[in-house]
Amino acid sequence: MNRLPIAIAQLNFTVGDVDANVDKMLDAAQRARSELDCRVVIFPELSITGYPPEDLLFRRDFLERTKAGLARLAGTAKDISIIVGHPHQVGAHLYNAASVISEGQITARYLKRELPNFGVFDEKRYFSAGDQPCVFEIGGINLGLTICEDVWHPQPVADCASAGADVVVNLNASPYDLHKAREREEQVVSQRAKASGVPIIYLNLVGGQDELVFDGGSFVCSADGEVITRQAFFEETLSRIDITSQGIEPVNPSTALLPREESVYRALCLGVGDYVRKNGFQGAVLGLSGGIDSALTLAVAVDALGKDNVHAVMMPSRYTRKISIEDARIEAEALGVVHEVIPIEPLVESYRTQLDPIFQGLPEDTTEENLQSRIRGNLLMAISNKTGRLVLATGNKSEMAVGYATLYGDMAGGFAVIKDVFKTLVYELAAYRNRIGTAIPERVITRPPSAELAPDQEDTDSLPPYEVLDPILEAFIEHDLGADEIVAKGFDAEIVEKIMRMVVRNEYKRRQAPPGVRITRRAFGRDRRYPITSGFN
Repeated sequence: MNRLPIAIAQLNFTVGDVDANVDKMLDAAQRARSELDCRVVIFPELSITGYPPEDLLFRRDFLERTKAGLARLAGTAKDISIIVGHPHQVGAHLYNAASVISEGQITARYLKRELPNFGVFDEKRYFSAGDQPCVFEIGGINLGLTICEDVWHPQPVADCASAGADVVVNLNASPYDLHKAREREEQVVSQRAKASGVPIIYLNLVGGQDELVFDGGSFVCSADGEVITRQAFFEETLSRIDITSQGIEPVNPSTALLPREESVYRALCLGVGDYVRKNGFQGAVLGLSGGIDSALTLAVAVDALGKDNVHAVMMPSRYTRKISIEDARIEAEALGVVHEVIPIEPLVESYRTQLDPIFQGLPEDTTEENLQSRIRGNLLMAISNKTGRLVLATGNKSEMAVGYATLYGDMAGGFAVIKDVFKTLVYELAAYRNRIGTAIPERVITRPPSAELAPDQEDTDSLPPYEVLDPILEAFIEHDLGADEIVAKGFDAEIVEKIMRMVVRNEYKRRQAPPGVRITRRAFGRDRRYPITSGFN
């Protein structure tokens, strides 16, 4: 009986760092051969360039570097076959390709047939589509090759089966969202395996890239649609499976699908950690207010970067409640981070003194509130400039949606950790983090949220309760429902119309917000692209 041991290399690559990516693959190939005794190692989609390389693909010098990287991979790896994703140019056409390397030669090549062009994907901007299946033989086993989106369509896998594939390999760079892991297994790959009658090896990228997080979770699906082994989520892994004429035999232990809160929390940690490290920052700094958003952001930052790489700054004003200062201190001490207090009242007074001649005769309004927030943003950016630490903005998706945030104030920063997390989910994540180990005081979770920019201020002075607001926002933003459709779900028509107006009116703010971890399918940015100037009501 033929037996083909294959290594699944679920790795974290850096977009554009071709040489480092190839070095990582060579190391994995060597370990797959020497430690796991594998004859084949497979890597994710576009692993030579990292994913997504975006407009780097328009650069001739970048494509030449990727070509040289592929040649080095082929010429250096010994005693093991390699399946690797990379861009491939033929004349005027560029393809999202995967090559099979054996004995220093490229023995087969597949060109991705189904190019996603929705949500965060812009592949038709860069690539032409292939039109042929690819089936090749190694060690007496016929392997069919597909790439990511191909498996979401019936024809590419069916064509591999018709061409004699014993197993289909699917290379992926599939970004995380709340529902993706279960959907890709149960609704896509399992159905495709059963329909074609062949097992499928689903290999996914892992790591953070700007807004995107790739969650790993690579798995193998038997011909009858059963997931027989699954790799860890949000971690690099190198594992072995054996392909025989009887099917696929896993060698390493399998992991389980993650609960919702754990998967979101780990996605946030991976996104923050990779953004800080891959961009060369010396850690992170954030304003700690004593509220739940900054408390959760602090916990994520510490878990992602380590306590010694996080700096918390408390900046109380005359409206900051004593309980907030106490809770902020408790949070910082519980997580062991360096923290300090910078009272901003003298700065507020200085600003007001300078502005009084201009504001004379005008009533106080949100202008004076926003001064406080902008002073805090200024201080944090100064600390960032001096220390090389990235400012983490702490606003959530509910606030970003309706504009309940100060441009150049609490929106200031280099990365917005919970930008795609609705406020109700913020509370769930805080409770989850406390189950791991107490990091957020219980009263921070239970007391009414407040920006503390005015006397006795609470969020509900300006917004409906988040239990009402968030479902309306989700319906409008993530499902594109109109006012009548949302009202039909049981919401008050006046509230719905007010919230929708706030969302539309604040598009200009969101365009200037920092990037942040994407956890839903309609994150602000790539997924949801609305005009700032629009007459549509």
